[in-house]
Amino acid sequence: MTLSSHRFHSIAALTLIATTLAAVTGCHNVTPAVKSSANNAVAVHSIPVDVMKDYISGDYASADYDKRAQGYDWVGVMVRAESDQQIDIKVRSRSDIKKQTCQFDGKAILMGQDAAHGTIFQAQANDSTVFFQFKDNMLTIDSPDTYALNYFCSGGGSLAGEYQKLTEDLEV
Repeated sequence: MTLSSHRFHSIAALTLIATTLAAVTGCHNVTPAVKSSANNAVAVHSIPVDVMKDYISGDYASADYDKRAQGYDWVGVMVRAESDQQIDIKVRSRSDIKKQTCQFDGKAILMGQDAAHGTIFQAQANDSTVFFQFKDNMLTIDSPDTYALNYFCSGGGSLAGEYQKLTEDLEV
């Protein structure tokens, strides 16, 4: 074995060891994950969320809320902080000129927060997990079992959907 061949094998061995060491060390920097009932991993980050003075608390409404004067049906969501890890949620539909079609009262606990997904809370309702995602002044309500969210509305309605944050109080 020549000197250059020996150097090549030494460099190759060092490269292999360095790569293996980097891969093994990198595995210790994984963000913990919580498995939802749908087996989807959701990253949990330890970013403190102060829901008492944050952008989450407030009133949200479906797209037709702006057309309520023309008689359109709409759904509103009132979100209030219970603590730094829990929110109180009340969902109401129009009841001034029509029979109320949706109603839900519940509490949701903080799951996590990141830049890509915003802040996510979860609750148990109708034997299913319900997710409340807050991002960019929007609230998205969803569940792995979307039919479970129909239980709280009549006439084929559902709590699932997107709701825009209002600048004024919700007119229930």
